[in-house]
This record gives sequence, C-alpha cells and structure tokens, in this order.
Amino acid sequence: MFTQFFGNYLLNKGLVSSSQLSRALSEQKNTRAKLGVLAINAGYMTPEQVDKVHAEQQRVDMRMGDLAVKMGFLTGEQVDELLSQQGLAHLALGQTLVDSGVMTNAGFAEALSSYKAENSLTDVDFTDKTGNKVNEIIANFYSFTDEPQKELLTEYVTLLFKNLIRFIGDDFTPLSPEKIPSARSSYTAVQRTEGAFVSSTAFDASENAYVSFASRYAGESLTDADEMADGANGEFLNLHNGLFSVNVSNEHGLEIKLVPQEYRRGGIIPGPAYRIAVVFPFGTVCFYVAPGK
Repeated sequence: MFTQFFGNYLLNKGLVSSSQLSRALSEQKNTRAKLGVLAINAGYMTPEQVDKVHAEQQRVDMRMGDLAVKMGFLTGEQVDELLSQQGLAHLALGQTLVDSGVMTNAGFAEALSSYKAENSLTDVDFTDKTGNKVNEIIANFYSFTDEPQKELLTEYVTLLFKNLIRFIGDDFTPLSPEKIPSARSSYTAVQRTEGAFVSSTAFDASENAYVSFASRYAGESLTDADEMADGANGEFLNLHNGLFSVNVSNEHGLEIKLVPQEYRRGGIIPGPAYRIAVVFPFGTVCFYVAPGK
C-alpha cells in the first residue's frame, strides 16, 4: 500500500501528472525494478554511477550487474541481494516512470528519499507484514482529529484501501481528503451503518467509472450502468462495511448493523461527509463517509 501513497506524494509535489501516474500504476504490474533503481534505493550506487554503467553498456555487451562489479561500484554479494528485491511495488513504479522518461534515476532517487524522510520510513517498513507503518501513514493522511470516533474512521479507511487492492486492483492513487458539506452524485450506491458506528456511506462515480469498477469487482465485462453494475458496486460497499463490522466486533467488542444498500442516479449526497477520492486508470471513484448521519 506504500506504493499508492508514494504515488500521491509524487502527484502533490508536481513531479508527475495524474495521467502519467495512472499509466505508470497500470503498467507497473508488468515491470520489475532494474538493478540500477535497486542499487540507488539501497544506497549502494549514486544515480551518476548508474548512468555511467548504462553508458558503458552501449560499448560493452555485459549485464548491468556484471559491469557494475567490474567497474567497482558493486560486489557480487550486493548484486544478489538487490536482485532479490525486484518484486517491491514502489520500486517497480519508479522503474516504470524512469523507463517512460517521466523521471530520471536521480529524480526518482531524490523523490523516494524525501518521501521516506517525511514519513520516517526505512526500507524495512516497505516489507513489514504487520502494516503498522501503513496504518500510521493513513492516519496522518486522513486526519479525523475533530471526530469523536476518529479511531474507527481511521480503521474504516485503512480497510477500504486494503479491500480496493484485494478486490479491484492496486493501480490507483488516493487523492487528498476533503470534508464537504454535501456533494452532487452521479451513479451512486449508498449504505447506512448503525449501532456502534452510525454513518451514511456511499460509493459514487461517473457512468464510465461506475461500470468499469463494477466490471473489475464482478470479474466480467459489463457495458451499462444497469442492475448488474448496481449489484456489483453495492456488493463491494456491503462487503467492505461487513468486514469492517466484523473487525470492530472482534477488536473492540462493538456491534455494527448494516442497512440494505440503495442506488441513486443524480441527487445530493448529504454531509458533512469525508470524500475519499481514488484515481484509477479508468477514472475517479469517490467514497463518502458521513459520521452520525
């Protein structure tokens, strides 16, 4: 999940455009971080040294690792260590941006270093299975300090991103959160939660994004914003709220009741509500959480 928030960091800093980032996130699943990006991230080589090896590869038919060892920049042991890290998603994202010419090796290295510093991250955090650091980043990103149930709201949003990755895909970027008085809806699925967490929750998107999201969840190609699309998107919202209620019951001993979903075309999403906008390659989808409504 670090990859998605690193993408938001790049976007907010003006280092990439929304379209460039969406394209890179879509392509990263087919990309493996190359040795140069891995070596820069590990601090074994500078961007300038990587560029020197790449330049030398234009004259000598040798693999990057072998040539870096020959030129004295890496040891054989370091090459083996780096190659074992090729599956890290945030590095694959960086590699995609470098390959497409959006960023240079030096620019990516500087951006990743700044991102780590601002969020007090180490390389170990990126592979930590506990998720503690991810939860901390989400809590800082979505500040619910004024809400009586800020802990539950943070847990709700954290689980939302996990469920998006599990059931829809990891090629998205979260946008900065907003607290809004109300919003005009397009194609919307709505569900209330009652009990320990009273809230009106909604999923809203343009017609195209609504259908595309439903297609991913259903695992089949849908073409219209019809009952099948409503059913798929409503089921995702119900699934997420249901898993959240189970977690709250198990971890806090609190009970949450789900009200059946409703579907709307146009109209107003009442507030005040938190708008959680997420950009996929197919468009932007918005989740709304209105505590106490």
